[in-house]
Amino acid sequence: MIRFNDQVGERLRIARRGRAMSLFDVEEASDGEFKASVLGAYERGERSVSAARLWRLAQIYEVHVASLLPGPERTDVDGQGVLVDVDSAEGLSEGKGELVERYLRAIHVMRKDPRGSTSAVRKSDLKVLNALIESDTPGEPTERLVERED
Repeated sequence: MIRFNDQVGERLRIARRGRAMSLFDVEEASDGEFKASVLGAYERGERSVSAARLWRLAQIYEVHVASLLPGPERTDVDGQGVLVDVDSAEGLSEGKGELVERYLRAIHVMRKDPRGSTSAVRKSDLKVLNALIESDTPGEPTERLVERED
């Protein structure tokens, strides 16, 4: 159960940061419904969040509630979450960086995921990113874009 809480907490943190909100900003936006200290405990995985409160946070962060829940489609072969560093796409050549950025923006819109300097992606997204970058070596081009969650 602790691992699940850690994963939910990380997704909550990504969603909050994607909205450029501090813990205190969320407390204020929720009119005190969520205290900053409780939000921090959720994000650190120290407290479980109820389904109703998770749904309410999804509304505040303007994301789909499912994006806040861990699942097998959001993990790599090691079972760790996959985050893409959106800013590192700028270093790609031949306009490929722009393609990668457009694809990640589309993911944000379709999945109502939070926007930020990193983006949680699925394994299938990495395959598409490889195709956009046009690499024959599986995993090689996206390797510099991917951060592993600790």
